[in-house]
Amino acid sequence: MVELRKRKAPEPAPAPPAKKASSVKSAGSKAKDGKKDAPTNGASSSRTHAVGDSITLEGFGGEVETHAGEKTTLKKLVDDSKAGVVLFTYPKASTPGCTTQACLFRDDYASFTASGYSIYGLSTDAPEANTAFKTKQSLPYTLLCDPSATLIAAVGMKKAPKGTTRGVFAVDKEGKILASEAGGPAATVDVAKKLVGVPATTTEDVGNMAEGSKVENEIEEGKTDAQEVEASAAANGEAEQKEDEQKADVAANVADVAADVADSAEKLDHGVQA
Repeated sequence: MVELRKRKAPEPAPAPPAKKASSVKSAGSKAKDGKKDAPTNGASSSRTHAVGDSITLEGFGGEVETHAGEKTTLKKLVDDSKAGVVLFTYPKASTPGCTTQACLFRDDYASFTASGYSIYGLSTDAPEANTAFKTKQSLPYTLLCDPSATLIAAVGMKKAPKGTTRGVFAVDKEGKILASEAGGPAATVDVAKKLVGVPATTTEDVGNMAEGSKVENEIEEGKTDAQEVEASAAANGEAEQKEDEQKADVAANVADVAADVADSAEKLDHGVQA
């Protein structure tokens, strides 16, 4: 009788080696570690403020310069005001939109100051550019020059990587924010008007402002042409006067010749009769 033997069970396969932990952390682990990627979408680095918030005026926005070259700060401007300060920011002096905005603030300047608020324009322009802007548009208020955009950033109107958002920022004597809003030329003025209880700007106001600026530019551009026309007219006038004088001389000469001929004819006639 044949004896059957049991086969030995196969030995278990060796366990696979443990995988090494990945050196690349997931986005979630990065967040846990407190690390964040640098922003790449050009988001503004300005601070944001809400109406009703209070700020510490001392050191707020650093030091800026007036169009006349005087150093100043927001705290000093507020201290010198009766009720507070209204800053309107603009991208670049003497450009169409900024001119409209500045002139709208100019036209209601009396209403703002009667309420005790001091008005200032704020941009990154140099004192020379803002002085020319102020002079040409007859602006009654001071323009602030902030080339480093420290105050512009502090009031929340700085673009990244550079540039200025058009807007308005108002603060009272205690540092309470009364307005902080970006907008177009008329919209920024209306924020300030609402603050002092003045009716909003109408489309007619803006239209008249634009038409006035257009006429002013045409006059400015036409100065050279007008001077050239005037000089040309003067030259033509002198030429015509000289021509008239020459004609008068010729006429006088013709008259003299005619008189001589008549005199000679008369003498000949007397000689024949004799």
